[in-house]
Amino acid sequence: MSELKGSDRKYLRGVAHSYKPLVQIGKEGLSDSVISAINAALEAHELIKVKIAADRDEREVMVPAMADQLSCDCVGTVGRIAILYRQNPDPEKQKIKVPPRTRS
Repeated sequence: MSELKGSDRKYLRGVAHSYKPLVQIGKEGLSDSVISAINAALEAHELIKVKIAADRDEREVMVPAMADQLSCDCVGTVGRIAILYRQNPDPEKQKIKVPPRTRS
């Protein structure tokens, strides 16, 4: 997991804007099946939205735990939606190219 800059996160949030949530976390929370579903979605798409049916306090704990467990970055949250990104290690399979940083 590489460290993303603020501009990278902003770019990825923009890319994910039109996406629909691929995984929904129910009231049971982060079960093994939910973790494996999120992992499969990240492998297939690199950038996904996850809908979380939990109250705010639980979401604030759940999102960082999910990112740590899956070795991905949370690029943003909007209400009950978390946007997760994990770049594919194989350059040929990378679907999302984060623009190179330029200094002004």
